[in-house]
Amino acid sequence: MKDIDAITPAECSRIRGILFDIDDTFTLEGKLIPQAFSALWKLHEQGLILVPLTGRPAGWCDHIARMWPVDGVVGENGAFYYYYDHEKCKLCQRYIFSAEEVAHKRKELESIKDEILRKVPGARVSSDQPFRIFDLAIDFREDVTPLNETEVEDICRVFSQHGAEYKVSSIHVNGWFGGYNKLSTTRLFLEERLTISWDEAVNTFIFVGDSPNDEPMFEAMNLTIGVANIKHFSSKIKHLPRYVTNESGGLGFAEMADKIIEHRA
Repeated sequence: MKDIDAITPAECSRIRGILFDIDDTFTLEGKLIPQAFSALWKLHEQGLILVPLTGRPAGWCDHIARMWPVDGVVGENGAFYYYYDHEKCKLCQRYIFSAEEVAHKRKELESIKDEILRKVPGARVSSDQPFRIFDLAIDFREDVTPLNETEVEDICRVFSQHGAEYKVSSIHVNGWFGGYNKLSTTRLFLEERLTISWDEAVNTFIFVGDSPNDEPMFEAMNLTIGVANIKHFSSKIKHLPRYVTNESGGLGFAEMADKIIEHRA
């Protein structure tokens, strides 16, 4: 990984949009800080397409699509995308699965939840679970005493034994049934909503992230940036970002935004 200062004006000038993770990438220590939110508005004013990709729930994504200066949001690790249609003054929702399929999958996840809580006593269902539609989020460090690596692996093992997909973020293990992920639904959003082909996007969009569950995006995109806290996971990530900021979390996001805006000018 190269220092963010090494990013070139030529690279920044071809950026059409920014895809970014939220927890510990756009936030800092669990808070949405003014530096990051202000940076988001500055990028919006530059005319850049902005799309957060998150494991956070549908309830949060409804708010984000309506209230943030973004063009859409991919939520629950790719279960859907939301965007706000300003011409129709309406929130638009695109789900990967039907309501019937969702109900069936929720029953399976309930049995997994019980097994995880029984086998990993320190784990808890995430506090934002009531606002989720598709996945099960197990908290290992947000509102609980942080679990160790072995306990996190035990959580993952239960999901795997039931044939569920799972991803480890900086705070949760998210599990779900279905062949989607952040990458597949981001492609769908760009193609369906913005009519931007994936071949074009990999060269004109950047991705900003912080943890192992961002690795598919780091691998897929040609221009990628990690905020400084990604260094904690460098031994666990095969496909690292091209550049890394000096600051962590939302401060790193703001640092990235300033550098891109400076070079574009």
